[in-house]
Amino acid sequence: MRPIARRVGLAASEGAWWELGFKPWVNPKTITTAVAVCNICHWSGDEFIGPYHTEMATCPRCGSVARDRFLLFCFLSRRGYVKNLRVLETSPRMGAGYRSMMRRYFKYTASDYDLSAHEGDIQIDLQAMALPDSSIDILLTPHVLEHVPDTAKALSEIYRVLAPGGRMYLQVPLCYGSTQVPSTPEFHADNTPVFFNFGWDLTDQLRAAGFTTTVLVTQDFADMLNHVTECPTSNGDGFNVEDLVAMGRPSDSSPVADKYIAKVFGFLPAYHYATWECIKPN
Repeated sequence: MRPIARRVGLAASEGAWWELGFKPWVNPKTITTAVAVCNICHWSGDEFIGPYHTEMATCPRCGSVARDRFLLFCFLSRRGYVKNLRVLETSPRMGAGYRSMMRRYFKYTASDYDLSAHEGDIQIDLQAMALPDSSIDILLTPHVLEHVPDTAKALSEIYRVLAPGGRMYLQVPLCYGSTQVPSTPEFHADNTPVFFNFGWDLTDQLRAAGFTTTVLVTQDFADMLNHVTECPTSNGDGFNVEDLVAMGRPSDSSPVADKYIAKVFGFLPAYHYATWECIKPN
């Protein structure tokens, strides 16, 4: 376990960071003394709280974990900021402060399947989305699709509600090289079961649904997949890294964060980070 971060600037207990006008993007190179930077709330300091892990490396100001920061980084570095984008986020892990910040810059709505494990503005089942055709520009969906029993139906609905040229940024726990069905009941800290542990072949399902699809990874992960650097050994963190690298598809992947960005924003270890960018053709 690494030491708790030294706070720099406004800490979580000193005020409402989301009211200070922070934009959900930041160039860490402008914070020259920082070792760790949060691209959501602009905190900077010596270390995030806890070890490097997609579900950890917590920001002491806004409470984001590494996968929260990577999802938003992928969206804004690839799409760029456009005022009044209609953004829907399914079951966001972060709370009211994050949502308030997002509403400052986007037409942002949060949804949840049953409004129990996560707060949401609206209740949505991805298999039957009660939204008009072409009503969303950006869908952020972190760690939700694995809880949906009919993947094809969900992807068809998502394709329908996205506007032409709209994008989905999709995260699932990518722990295995190929998709597996849990052999025993599996839950991820809520009351919805896991139906699939997706692998790289999720890309095939996304393309079959009509999306132009690229898997966004860090440069370090891209180097592993291209066998430029050596594959590390699995260490019991839940990720079968040997399987991920052996079955990886370098031609389907694109590096989105260089080594410096990945280190400063806490996108480590590299094989924890993959986000599917899915674009609906115009």
